[in-house]
Amino acid sequence: MKKTLSITVYNESGVLTRIATVFSSRGFNLDSIAVGPTENLGISKIIIVLPGDHQTIEQITKQLKKLIQVIEVKDITSSPCVERELMLLKLQTNLKNRSEILEIVQIFRSKVVDIAENSMTIEVTGDPGKILTIQKLLHPYPILEIVRTGKISVERELGINTELLKAIS
Repeated sequence: MKKTLSITVYNESGVLTRIATVFSSRGFNLDSIAVGPTENLGISKIIIVLPGDHQTIEQITKQLKKLIQVIEVKDITSSPCVERELMLLKLQTNLKNRSEILEIVQIFRSKVVDIAENSMTIEVTGDPGKILTIQKLLHPYPILEIVRTGKISVERELGINTELLKAIS
């Protein structure tokens, strides 16, 4: 099962290396990692997605909390969250398939960020499900390159899980 950890840290030199060492010394591979500054100067947030069960994540969380640079570690896997990811997708295009690709881009509210005679680069921002869906729909067209950020996530303040609301309606 995929787990999502939100780690708040002091933005100091080497903090990412220390955190990565906690995972690598136990033989864990990360699916994605995204790091960025927060609203507080000198504080960063690290969002990590990794495979693991509850016991494994609990063990890693305890190890991370021992690091002096770590302020807080939260397993937000089951928390209602807003999740986003960014993907740049470069496709080989021609006059015949360009309009078909543009239709898909418009449906997903994505945008073309670069275009050349025989290629097009698309920027897709959204939840991981949207990223995966548009990637699958564009798969029939020759994909030249894909670059993705890691998932970023923030807990919903009201605690409302919109994924459950989608299932009800």
